[in-house]
Amino acid sequence: MKTPKVSDIVGIINKIAPSELAEAWDNPGLQVGDPAAEVTRVMVALDPTPGVVDSAITASCQLLVTHHPLIFKPLKSISSANPLGAVIQKAIKGGVAIVTLHTNYDIAVGGLNDVLARKIGLLDSVPLRITSSAELVKLVVFVPVDHLDRVRSALFPFSALQGNYRDCSFAADGTGTFVPLEGAEPFSGTVGLLSKVPEERLELLITAALMPRAVKALLTVHPYEEPAFDLYPLLNKGAKNGLGRIGRLSELLTLAEYADRLRNVLSAPALRYVGDPNAAISKVALCSGSGASLLRDAVKTGADVLVTGDVKYHEARDAEDCGLALIDAGHFPTEIIMVHEIAERLGQTFVTAGYTDCSVVECRAETDPFRI
Repeated sequence: MKTPKVSDIVGIINKIAPSELAEAWDNPGLQVGDPAAEVTRVMVALDPTPGVVDSAITASCQLLVTHHPLIFKPLKSISSANPLGAVIQKAIKGGVAIVTLHTNYDIAVGGLNDVLARKIGLLDSVPLRITSSAELVKLVVFVPVDHLDRVRSALFPFSALQGNYRDCSFAADGTGTFVPLEGAEPFSGTVGLLSKVPEERLELLITAALMPRAVKALLTVHPYEEPAFDLYPLLNKGAKNGLGRIGRLSELLTLAEYADRLRNVLSAPALRYVGDPNAAISKVALCSGSGASLLRDAVKTGADVLVTGDVKYHEARDAEDCGLALIDAGHFPTEIIMVHEIAERLGQTFVTAGYTDCSVVECRAETDPFRI
């Protein structure tokens, strides 16, 4: 049996929601705890509240994974006299580390906004506001013919998607030459003599952020003592990352019908909407949590309605002026869905990684702070 450390799980979470995607004001990652501590039980929750931390301690969890960060700004003191300090001390005394994935998870492909889009019936959804594009690097490596498949397979996990295609590469035949010098231990050839070897020139597009790991994988599987490879920075841009999503419904609905459907799908006790109840809804923009700041983006992209939470009065008036319908489904209902999703993904990843001694549980203690 293998038991992961807190740092191992932080690494897994960073693959789900790369920290570099986070907004500049955000603070995702390890908030409290020892990176070297072993973890046999993980709890997933939306908020690191005192009640949630108590639940993690009671459930014998050594790690709490939440969406909202416990710590946003640098602290000048940690005192039990204030609520934040009390939660930090409670977690430390209870042996519970706290890790968060926030706007990086909102933005990430397969993250919270994609989960919400799927939940509310959107098809062909794409980011509503682009925040960044992946930087690409072309990796070129020269491989003996009979090792091509092994090296290529080791690099595919790091290759960039090209539209709806993955595992894209190119290979061409050639001849490599080299003279092993004194002290070399060549895979083939003789020290002091010129060798000519049939090789393949293998090319792949790699996301720049993954390049160090790709090179490490290359060096691990390549048979040569000193593999020849080149890294070319590209002007091409990779997959676009961004806040919110916009997509289409499979059928035309009225605003009132769609609002009622969302209330049921998101298990919201009630929701508010702005606009003509009989207006036709086909193109839907969304942003989990608080997303009224994306109102203009929704208008520019031709959305019929923006689904989000925490809409203020004047934002509702702005939507009216722009002719955009709004559905305020609440902050909690549009984000609590991350708990099940992250618990499932962590559980599956633990199995794949061989962490058979670590289980994942969903927090059941959370409720929406608002009452209707």
